[in-house]
Amino acid sequence: MTVAIGSVPAMAGRIAEPEPGCVLGAAQRAVAPRDRDALSPAQVRGMLGDLRRILLAKFGTADEAAFDPARRPAVAAAAFAINRLGGKIVIPVRFHVITNERLGRVPKSRVVRQVAALNAAYGGRTGGADTGVSFRLTSVSVTANARWFTRPKQNERAMMTALRRGGRGTLNLYSAVVGVEVLGFSTFPQWYRGRPGLDGVVVDYRSLPNGGTAHFNRGYTAVHEVGHWLGLLHTFENGCVPPGDGVADTPDEAAPTEGCPAGKDTCPAPGADPAHNFMDYGNDDCMREFTPGQARRIRASWAAYRAPVGLAARTRARTQSG
Repeated sequence: MTVAIGSVPAMAGRIAEPEPGCVLGAAQRAVAPRDRDALSPAQVRGMLGDLRRILLAKFGTADEAAFDPARRPAVAAAAFAINRLGGKIVIPVRFHVITNERLGRVPKSRVVRQVAALNAAYGGRTGGADTGVSFRLTSVSVTANARWFTRPKQNERAMMTALRRGGRGTLNLYSAVVGVEVLGFSTFPQWYRGRPGLDGVVVDYRSLPNGGTAHFNRGYTAVHEVGHWLGLLHTFENGCVPPGDGVADTPDEAAPTEGCPAGKDTCPAPGADPAHNFMDYGNDDCMREFTPGQARRIRASWAAYRAPVGLAARTRARTQSG
């Protein structure tokens, strides 16, 4: 049963996909981390290479900085179809509340607070970089289905086939019981062309603002998972082994952050671990930032994979004309 609430170019080849959701060690299991995506160095290089190839083919440049609105406003406006008033990529959010009739019935007020948490984090209001992304809640639905509620990963195809709405630029965000050891999972934008019907983010309903999961109840599980949906990797991706997460201003990190340490530096390369980054595994009360490099990665990934089809030719012409 589903009840609506409120108003509301192909490329050859295929990116190797891990099982959605991060492979965890025993130490991480105790702190209820966010997801279980495990990417090999080869998969990371493949995904980063795919991004560069698509940017070059669509826009004539693989330089992620070229999509910075402050540097090239005309190119950014064409590449993103940004809201001219706010100067941001505005992402419609369709929120799907999954319940088993007795548990999981998240009120709309908490959904609104979750979207507000996304906007604060991605807008730089928690202490990090403004990514140039904002979110607009367009619909909330409530679906009673015990199987989907208790096993959303195993029933992902049926659930998303029935409920998903919108295109590549619409965020479909689902709440259910993801688990105790894992609080969420997401798709990457590189996967959209191969399986558009399974595009979206699933989080444990207890991780929403004021939820029941201690230290993970400020809504930052969704912030983390939406980071994957927008093209970001973990800050600890492949430990100290290049290419890491492929972002220059997130120092290498050998292992995920647990809790909220005062300091942490686990790799010989310069820079302390980004323990306060939303793409690490720290407690919600420890997380506060995206970096400027991550903001550039988000904008480049949006232009490559999620911006409306048909803008690339105009953007490439503007890029080449300077």
